[in-house]
Amino acid sequence: MSKIIVHIDLNTFFVRCEEIKDPTLEKKAVAIGHEGRGGIISTCSYEARKYGVSSGMPTFKAKQACPFLILKPSDFPFYRVMSHSFYRFVKRYTDKIEPAGIDELYADFTDVLKSVRDVEQYFKDFENKLFNETKLKCSIGVAPNKFLAKMGSDYKKPMGVTIIRKKDIQKILYPLPIQDFYGIGKKTYPRLKQIGINTIGDLANMIYNNKDLLILTIGENTFNYVKDELEGKGSDVINSVPNDPKSIGNSSTLMHDTSNIEEIKIMLRQIANEVSLRAKQDKKLGSTIQLVVKNTDFKSFNKSITFSNPTDDKDVIYNHALRLYENNFDGMDVRLVGITLQNLVSIEDMSIQMTLFDYEEHEEESKIKLLINDLNRKMNKKVFIRASQIKKEKK
Repeated sequence: MSKIIVHIDLNTFFVRCEEIKDPTLEKKAVAIGHEGRGGIISTCSYEARKYGVSSGMPTFKAKQACPFLILKPSDFPFYRVMSHSFYRFVKRYTDKIEPAGIDELYADFTDVLKSVRDVEQYFKDFENKLFNETKLKCSIGVAPNKFLAKMGSDYKKPMGVTIIRKKDIQKILYPLPIQDFYGIGKKTYPRLKQIGINTIGDLANMIYNNKDLLILTIGENTFNYVKDELEGKGSDVINSVPNDPKSIGNSSTLMHDTSNIEEIKIMLRQIANEVSLRAKQDKKLGSTIQLVVKNTDFKSFNKSITFSNPTDDKDVIYNHALRLYENNFDGMDVRLVGITLQNLVSIEDMSIQMTLFDYEEHEEESKIKLLINDLNRKMNKKVFIRASQIKKEKK
């Protein structure tokens, strides 16, 4: 029996958070980003998209496309609060959850839906309850694996529910433009268009009728990936966060393949905030930061750094990750970045360790003091003194 995997994606999450804070922004052209040289749009409302504004666009170009664009700076502390509310809401239904970002997740609903007759209505009710309780809007994809679930959540926005079974792949996916194929980057699909592939259906046709040309165009790894996904062989494994994790990490696929450091910084900052939030929730500190980067050929690279003072601080995590990126990957075209906090200890254990250390230090100091006092008493005068005391007296 196939699993029922669900992908839940919060619609224009950052913008929606700003609308929740300020309802006057609703139904207006709003973007999250910053002014100045190198300013990049992080995300934008559907109204802004109608004028050509998009994620990753330089701010000045976005304002040229939409002169009345309302630009808001990011408010990650509030976004984290709303993200936590979202995850907490989903956990009322199932604990088989795999985080995919601050605003999206995969979940296994196989057991939950055993006695549900109308799955589509079930998730419509789910969306409405989420909105009524948090004011967040989402789209949901329901499928036997994660790829099809992700394609489903992207199919109808906002507030859409799409069910894609293996038998629905041709009907639902084949007519879609090739750039809508999850996992094919912005620099890959133009190459596909050059060889006559404009839709996902065209891609499927070439997989079976001109395999060699396709492999030459996109590489064997990407070929194998798209072939498996279009045959419904994608992964259905939900990697739930364990109760006592050995590491805390998150990764995110960029809106398009890029080497733009400003876009990378925005994504690293977002991921660092998410990792920090999860570490705080789990009451964990880590002393190793690992950066994961995946290039446009789906090849993964990682670099790490270990330091002496364990942390859960978002700025520390971000700064280490950014340094790793700049020292090792700056200039590379990437499609995914991730940060993992490793070598975890619980805050309680750290407190105990510090207490024991302080006690042992205090105990050793007391022994030295007792020895000095005993010797001076035997000499009948103050002959012995600690070296640290001499330094203090000289100062």
